[in-house]
Amino acid sequence: MNGEHRTMTRDDRRVTSGGFTLAEAMMAMVVLGIAAAGVLLPFTSGAQVRAEGIHRTLAANLASDLMEEVITKPFLDPDGGAYVLGLDVGDTTFDNIDDYHGYSEAEEQIKDSTGEIITDSNYAKFSREATCEYVTVPQQPTQSEPEKCNFILVTVKVKYNGREIAVINRLISK
Repeated sequence: MNGEHRTMTRDDRRVTSGGFTLAEAMMAMVVLGIAAAGVLLPFTSGAQVRAEGIHRTLAANLASDLMEEVITKPFLDPDGGAYVLGLDVGDTTFDNIDDYHGYSEAEEQIKDSTGEIITDSNYAKFSREATCEYVTVPQQPTQSEPEKCNFILVTVKVKYNGREIAVINRLISK
C-alpha cells in the first residue's frame, strides 16, 4: 500500500456489493410465505364461521315461518274428517294442523308464505320437513285413539346441504 493507488477490479466490487444472492432471496420468499399463511389462517376460518352463522339464521327463519303457517290452521279438520295424520283422502290443501304430517320441501323447492318457490340463491341448498303426532300429557290418561288426544306435537326440521341445522318443536292444544 505504500502510497500506491489501487483501482477496484470487477471481482472486488462483487464482494463489496450489499445485494442478496438468489439463494437468500428464495429463502426470504419461503419464510414470508409461511408467515403470510399463518396470518391469513384466522381470517379464512372466521369466514367459515360467519357463513355457518348465516346458514343457521336462515334455517331458523325458515323453520319459524313454516311453524307459523302450521299453527294458523285449526286443530280439527273443518270438513269433519277423521283424525288422520297427513293430508286426508281427496284433500289437496292443508286445512288443519295434522295435514302437515309428512310435509317436505326439497332443495331449491322452498316456498314462501304465498306458496311461491323462493328463487334467491341464498336458499338454494335448504330443505325442510314437518311431522305431527297426537300426544297426551302426563296429567291426561294415555290414549290410543287420536280423537281423544288434546294435543298435537309439531316438529319442523330444516336442513342445509343435507345436514340438519334447525329444529322447532311445538305442542299445540285443541
